[in-house]
Amino acid sequence: MIDTMGLTPDAVTLSPLKLFMQADLVVKLVMIGLALASIWTWTIIISFGLKIAKIGKDNTAFEQDFWKAGDIDAFYKARGHEKLPSARVLAAGVAEWRRTTKGRVTDRDGARQRLATAMSSSVGHEIDTLSDRLNFLATVGSVAPFVGLFGTVWGIMRSFTAIAAEQNSSLAVVAPGIAEALFATAIGLFAAIPAVIAYNRFSHRLNKLEGKLFRFSDAFHGELSRELEKDSF
Repeated sequence: MIDTMGLTPDAVTLSPLKLFMQADLVVKLVMIGLALASIWTWTIIISFGLKIAKIGKDNTAFEQDFWKAGDIDAFYKARGHEKLPSARVLAAGVAEWRRTTKGRVTDRDGARQRLATAMSSSVGHEIDTLSDRLNFLATVGSVAPFVGLFGTVWGIMRSFTAIAAEQNSSLAVVAPGIAEALFATAIGLFAAIPAVIAYNRFSHRLNKLEGKLFRFSDAFHGELSRELEKDSF
């Protein structure tokens, strides 16, 4: 049975599976690639979201406990090797402090600069490590729409080829190819939109974490600077 537009029921179906099965091999490969990218994107979104939330909570608790501690050396021995950004910044500061104070400190300004550099480098390393997986989200967000567009263009080209082969420009000839093409675009957008939103959101959270680490670093640097002013050094 053919409807008034000259399309069979199978030609107008919106079933994703049927649209995929009817697609050209090239369009199928595009769809599969975008679907895999979407799955990996959501894996990163969920895992990184949980990870950054836990790090933020643990970092806050670590810093609060540090400022409550009366003895920095004792606190460092007990908790300085925890796998937290704040703990690594603390470790970088303590390590540089110990190298600086092995002998008599004659250049206090130079010592302060070295302490600041060591902890700033540690902050940068921690943020770079955490943001490494976000590069994939940025790539998907920028590339997926164009990959979907490639599938769209290929499907439309296939439709025009069908018109030439059939010598018929009716919708029954061109509609399947166009539907498959637009479906490829939809998958591309489905992969790209969450990736862009997640990338922007996680970048904001990393910026906040970086700011907190720098504030912790500056405060610890102030404590060490006061130690340098003591007569023993």
